[in-house]
Amino acid sequence: MILCCGEALIDMLPRESTRGEPAFAPAPGGAVFNTALALGRLGVKTGFFSGLSTDLFGQMLSEALTASGVDTALAARSDRPTTLAFVTLVDGQARYAFYDEGTAGRMLSPADLPALPPALRALFFGGISLAVEPCAAAYEALMVRAAPGHLTMLDPNIRPGFIRDEAAYRARIGRMIAAADIVKLSDEDLDWLTSPGAIEPRARAILARGPKLVFITEGARGAHGFSATEAIFVPAQEATVVDTVGAGDTFNAGVLAALDRAGLLSKQAVAAADGAVLEACLRLGTAAAAVTVARAGANPPWKEELE
Repeated sequence: MILCCGEALIDMLPRESTRGEPAFAPAPGGAVFNTALALGRLGVKTGFFSGLSTDLFGQMLSEALTASGVDTALAARSDRPTTLAFVTLVDGQARYAFYDEGTAGRMLSPADLPALPPALRALFFGGISLAVEPCAAAYEALMVRAAPGHLTMLDPNIRPGFIRDEAAYRARIGRMIAAADIVKLSDEDLDWLTSPGAIEPRARAILARGPKLVFITEGARGAHGFSATEAIFVPAQEATVVDTVGAGDTFNAGVLAALDRAGLLSKQAVAAADGAVLEACLRLGTAAAAVTVARAGANPPWKEELE
């Protein structure tokens, strides 16, 4: 099983009412939620750990995960409200305004961490939950506990407008990069974390911090995969873009699903991954993301749609 650890929230998506008025429609979302949803749909045994509310929106999130084959038994339930993210689209790119104070996800603490089940093979971390306390400390503690014996992947999915203490956030992401076996960054994330420059040397600087594989996505251009000895680029598949919500999250699921299909969900296997493994991860990641961007909101493909 792959356990996805991070936020689940409600995206309030921009719509137009029947009277032509601006409106917002609620849709289950959150970066880590989206990755879990995509993994479940790709046929991978997946669990989800987060702080989930028992309110109306929390029930919506739980039902969406279950419908995609994701196990929510390890989630920490509370009666606190669900995080809301109001989405606006600028030239097809999503921009977010978060309402997160005192929510079920935000108030997750190290005391809420679950015991790791014997069937657990890998953990995925990321999203806005790594930028705010106390949940950020909880996820870091879980990663530190799990990393010695389990494959771990990190996608910080950086939202600069959500960060209140940049120094603390950079320090935490640095520690988690060092603990991760796989790191995925968008080109925008890479720009925020490092000085401007060519992608490959900056990706190799991330590798030098400890990960064995680094993936860098460049939106409509495609995605790169790097190991200590390999550098692979796969162009994005052609798609009629509706919006980009959940594209990177779906890419993450494709990477992990490719490793699962190849029987490589272990620290040792990833450390020994060759160019063929990197390419398989990139191809499934970009193929899955191409379906997601062609549909409104974060609506990842099912396994059958990619066969």
